Amino acid sequence: MKKNVIYLMLVATLTLCFSCEEDFLDPIRNTNVLTDVGITEAAGLNPEIIEGNLTGISGFMILPGGTTSITSPRHYDIGQKGVDIWTDIICGDTSLSASAFGWYNNTSNLLTTIDFTREENSIVWDYYFRIISVANSVIQTSGGNNPDPSLDPNTLRVNGQAKAYRAYAYFYLAQLFQTAYDPAEPILPLYAIDEVNSAKVEASMIYDLIVSDLLFAIDNLSGYTRQAISEIDQSVARGLLAYTYAAMGNYADAKTQADAVISSGFPLATAGALAFPGAGSGFNDANSAPNWIWGFDITADLGHQLINWWGQMDYFTYSYAWAGDTKSIDDLLFSQIPAGDIRGTQFGTGAQALQPINKFFDPGRTPGGQFAITTDYIFMRVEEFYLLSAESAARTGDEAGAKARLQDLLAIRLGSSGAASAYLAPLSGSGLINEIYFQTRVEMWGEGKSYLAMKRNQATVTRGTNHVFRAGESFTYDSDEMSFQIPESEIINNPNISSQNN
Repeated sequence: MKKNVIYLMLVATLTLCFSCEEDFLDPIRNTNVLTDVGITEAAGLNPEIIEGNLTGISGFMILPGGTTSITSPRHYDIGQKGVDIWTDIICGDTSLSASAFGWYNNTSNLLTTIDFTREENSIVWDYYFRIISVANSVIQTSGGNNPDPSLDPNTLRVNGQAKAYRAYAYFYLAQLFQTAYDPAEPILPLYAIDEVNSAKVEASMIYDLIVSDLLFAIDNLSGYTRQAISEIDQSVARGLLAYTYAAMGNYADAKTQADAVISSGFPLATAGALAFPGAGSGFNDANSAPNWIWGFDITADLGHQLINWWGQMDYFTYSYAWAGDTKSIDDLLFSQIPAGDIRGTQFGTGAQALQPINKFFDPGRTPGGQFAITTDYIFMRVEEFYLLSAESAARTGDEAGAKARLQDLLAIRLGSSGAASAYLAPLSGSGLINEIYFQTRVEMWGEGKSYLAMKRNQATVTRGTNHVFRAGESFTYDSDEMSFQIPESEIINNPNISSQNN
């Protein structure tokens, strides 16, 4: 209860004064929690203040209305999981299969991503830069960008966790706002305490910061046992680094990090956990899912109700997915799931066909039944690193290693190692790479990872028939529709950005 009270206090302060025009250009001064001077002084009196800011970041990741208004929030402003819904819809794997309330019309119609005045762009931009701002405060008060290695291990651990948050935010910004990886292209402002440039800097500078931050975090989180799944530990940092290397095309190092995550001891989910009515199914309980690497334990005292990821996705929660804003698996993608694959049973008819009624659900399974949200958020699980390891192996010429990773995964989904081996046997070359991409889309459906895979694979996506908007249309990964726009508010308030956009 004490941690939840701290969480509520800290995430509330994150919403204050971010858009003040002068401070907007200076996230180091505009920390959204305390000023740098204030946090340093407070930390001297109570070191838990710095820890509390880390808790505040994790709480902000799941806060309804965090970038708009917690008193009058936009109903798709729900932190990282809100971004996950947007990206899954943009890449087409999630269809807006019915729209009664209109929240996702602009995203599904691919208007958001071609119009910088749409508020979705501002929400995404502000969400990640607020995390960067608070992370910078914690880094500055725990030794800075280059802390003395003689500092006590707990201080270095806090510094490493804050750097991992900064890297996480910059990684997603780079994925969402750059059309395709080009190290020479100016893409984002750089705010790193003693290295500040409010103009767009080259992608290489952003990625150098991400990699450096995550390597530091990995080194200084060695042996650390976290108290809650919402904390970043070494496996989370390794997972983020694996994604970063893969986005850069450095698949050798991506595989090293993905394999390290796998080796850290998280087991693959059982067949029962994958789909109702299997034991442990529902992707809804962080405390009983040993394959989860990173997530958030949602408790009733956090007060989550209508405005929540579960409300947008789950037919058994009292909110939009039950009442008429339905999200379903793209029917073209669904049609390619092999017969006998248990993942095909994750989808069925709720308010619309092919909703994830057997993958994501409140355990009560009463349509519209869950009002006070207690089902948990998943950010990262071990299965995605089997897929990323396989992808990295295939792209570096190790097809046997790629198939071995896939076989471990598919043996559970297809019912036996023999079935998995027979399925994979004919695959090689580009066919194997394409299969890994397909398996990533199916396995990670609804979890916000398909968009990242689309960018890595430089894919062309074709929508099926069950989309309210743009059904049957195809889009290349580097089309304007597939990336977000730097928002109007940033261009107006940041003269260095506006001059670059002229």
